[in-house]
Order: sequence, then structure tokens, then C-alpha cells
Amino acid sequence: MKHLDLSLYLVIDPDLCASFGMVETARAAVAGGATVVQLRHKRANTSRMIETGRALKMALSGTGALLIINDDVEAALAVGADGVHVGQEDLDVCMARARLGPDMVLGLSVETQALARAVDPVVVDYAGVGPVFATPTKADHKQPIGFDGLACLIAVCPVPAIAIGGLKTDHVCDVFAAGAKGIAVVSAICGSADPEAASRQLASNIRKVRS
Repeated sequence: MKHLDLSLYLVIDPDLCASFGMVETARAAVAGGATVVQLRHKRANTSRMIETGRALKMALSGTGALLIINDDVEAALAVGADGVHVGQEDLDVCMARARLGPDMVLGLSVETQALARAVDPVVVDYAGVGPVFATPTKADHKQPIGFDGLACLIAVCPVPAIAIGGLKTDHVCDVFAAGAKGIAVVSAICGSADPEAASRQLASNIRKVRS
């Protein structure tokens, strides 16, 4: 099992990051304590994902933060990213693992107990569980599961889980109480006037909960 610090998982969104740009937002968030940055840009083709991914990789170099590419295995390989995250309707995880090899990180979104239980720990390193709440940053998300649903899914999931979906700073305690190894946020950092300060507050709350 790979050792992953999934505690503060930032998903960068090009629209919400417009004020500072995705690269600068990611740099500031990691300076504040983000441990993972996922590049998610649904409108970008592979060449654009590679361009942005390389800029992110350079910005995060030496920080210890992981760079994860959403859905695009080819971009992740070209960038030399740490891994890929896929959804249930995206690339099959076994195919993704075959392309990535054994060392890159592979995450999978799960929205139901059946999907959580079916995760293969030989193939998948972590699961993104949710959405906990409805969120405007992902228009096609499934039915929100709340914290009780989150706990139920995590209980049957055989790999470390992060919670995602409309989560903010004041949700940290509930997320970790449900058994999650991390909290994934988008607007809580990307939509902030000061991404580094927002990230630092989240990281501080996480440390308090885990201590």
C-alpha cells in the first residue's frame, strides 16, 4: 500500500480560480498546507491538460504535494504527474492501471455502497466518496449522501477514502469523524480571496481533529 497524505485534497477549477489562475492558486494552497492538487478541467483537451499540468508540476516541485490529473491518463503520463483520478463513467480503472503501471496513484469516485464495496485495492489506491452535499462546481453529480451516508460508504470501502462535495472549513470535524482520511475541496480554496489563508485554516482544523 502506498503511503498517501490525502488530508487536504484541492481540486482546482478553472472558473473559480480565475482571479489568480490555477497554477498560482495551487501554489498558494500548498504553501498553506494542501497535500494533494487535482487538475480538473472538463473543457480542456489533452494538449491543454499537459500544458497546465507541466506548469503545475513545476510550481509544486519540492513541496511534497501530489499532483493528480482528472480522467486524462495520457496527460498524466506526459506531465509525469503522481497519478490520475477517474469517475465511474470515465476510463475503466483496470485499463487506467495498466497504462499507469504499479507506481502511480489511482483514485476512483464512488457514490453508493455497492460501488464502494466493489473497489479493488489491488488496482485502486484511494476513493473519492460523495457528494456529501450538492455543489455547483460539478453539475452532473449524483444524489448527495450527507455525513451518515459518507460514514456508511467509508465503512465498506477497502481503500482510504476522501470526502468530496460542497465541503467547507467547518465540515472538517464531521468528515474525519465519518472515517475519511481527507477532505476534498474546490470552492473553499479556489473561491477564496486568499487561497493560502483558506488552505492554512483548513490544514489547522485538520491537525486539531487528528491530534
